[in-house]
Amino acid sequence: MKPLAYERRILIRALLAGLVGSTVAVILLWTGSYDPKTSWTLTIIIIVAWLGFAFSAQNHVTFPLRTLSNMLAALHEGDFSIRARGAGRRDALGEVMSEVNALGETLRQQRLGAVEATALLRKVMEEIDVAVFAFDSTDRLRLLNRSGERILNRPAERALGRTADELGIEFCLTVETPHVAQIAFPGKMGRWEIHRGSFREGGKPHQLVLISDLSQALREEERLAWQRLIRVIGHELNNSLAPIKSVAESLAGMMARPQKPSDWEDDMSRGLAVIANRTDGLARFMNAYARLARLPAPQFRPVNVSTWIQRVASLDLRMQIPIKTGPELTIQADPDQLDQVLINLIKNAIDAATETSGGVGVGWVARDGFLEVWVRDEGPGIPNAANLFVPFFTTKPGGSGIGLVLSRQIAEAHGGSLSLENVVSGHGCEARLRLPLVKN
Repeated sequence: MKPLAYERRILIRALLAGLVGSTVAVILLWTGSYDPKTSWTLTIIIIVAWLGFAFSAQNHVTFPLRTLSNMLAALHEGDFSIRARGAGRRDALGEVMSEVNALGETLRQQRLGAVEATALLRKVMEEIDVAVFAFDSTDRLRLLNRSGERILNRPAERALGRTADELGIEFCLTVETPHVAQIAFPGKMGRWEIHRGSFREGGKPHQLVLISDLSQALREEERLAWQRLIRVIGHELNNSLAPIKSVAESLAGMMARPQKPSDWEDDMSRGLAVIANRTDGLARFMNAYARLARLPAPQFRPVNVSTWIQRVASLDLRMQIPIKTGPELTIQADPDQLDQVLINLIKNAIDAATETSGGVGVGWVARDGFLEVWVRDEGPGIPNAANLFVPFFTTKPGGSGIGLVLSRQIAEAHGGSLSLENVVSGHGCEARLRLPLVKN
C-alpha cells in the first residue's frame, strides 16, 4: 500500500482535530429547538469553517517547507542569493529559516574563497617556470600550464586529452623520481629534474608530473664557481708571482752591472731562496686545491664514538682536553676521514684558546637521530663568520685555508653537517659536527 503524502497526513490530522467539535455542534444544533432553515444554515457554516481551518492548517505547515525546499534546491544549484523571510523570530520555524540563511551565506563565502583560490592557483601555475602535467588513470593529459606548453611545443588545446605516449613524454610516468637527466623534449632540450606524485579527483587516481629546467640554474652556478675559482687562483698567483718578478728583476739588474758588488753572491743566494720559497708556496697551494677536488668517497665501517673522540683528543699534546662523555654509540662512518675532521677542529680550537690562555672542551650528545660532536674553545671568537668556509681564506699565519672546507665536505659526504658559531654566553667559539646515527 502506497503511503500517504506528507500534505495528506497533515490535512487528515487537521480534519480529525476539528471532527469531534464539529460533530458535537451539529448534533446539538439538530437536537435543539431550531427551525430547519437555521439548522441547515449553521450546519453549512460549521462544515465550511471546519474544512477551511483544516486546509488552512495544511497550507500553513507545508508552505514554509516548500520555501525551504526551494532554497535548498537553489543552494544545490549554486545560487546563494536567495534568502528566507521571517528568519530570526522567536519560534522554531524562524530559527530554521535563520539557520538556512546562515548556511547560504557560509556556502557563498566558501564558494567565493574557492573561486579566488582557484584563480590564484591558475595564475601561479601560468607564471612559474616549472612545467605541470596531470594525467588520468588512462595516462591522458588533463591539465598543463604555460611552461608545459613550451616543453611540448604545442598549445593546450592540441595537448589535452592525448596520452603521454602521443605527447612523447611517456617515460615521465615510469621513471623513478626525483630524476635528473639530459632530456630532449619536443620543444626544448636541456638538463631537467622530474618529480611525480599522485592525487585523486572524482574518486579516480591521477598522476601529477612536475618538470624543472635545471640548465639555467646550473649554468649560473657554474659561472659563479668559475668566478670564485679564478678569483682565488688569481689572488694566490699574484701573491706568488709579484715577489718572484721583483726579485728576478733585481737579480737581473745586479748581473747586468759592469762592476758587481762584493756581496753579490749573497744577494743572489737570498734572491734565489725567495724565489724558491714562493715557488714552494705556490706548489703547496695547487696541491691543497687538488686535495679539495679529489676527496674520496667515505668507506663506511663501524666506529665507536667514545673510543674515537678520546683517541683523537689525546693526539695534540699542547693542552689537556676535558671530555664530556655522552651515550655509548656506534655509527657507520669512515674512521680516517672522521679523524681528519676532529683533528682539524681540535687544532683550530687549541690555536684560538692559546691566544687568550683559555681552555678547550669536547663532548657529544644524541639528538633527533643525529650524533652531535661539539668542540668548544675559550678563544677570542669568530670575527667574520661569512668567510669561514671560503676556500683558502685563513687568519692564521701559514694557514692553508682548506681545513674547514675539507671538514665540511667530509661531514656532508657522511650525510651530516658542520657549523661554527660564537658562544652566546661568554666568549669563544663552538664547532658542532652532526652525523646520522643510522646510515641512509
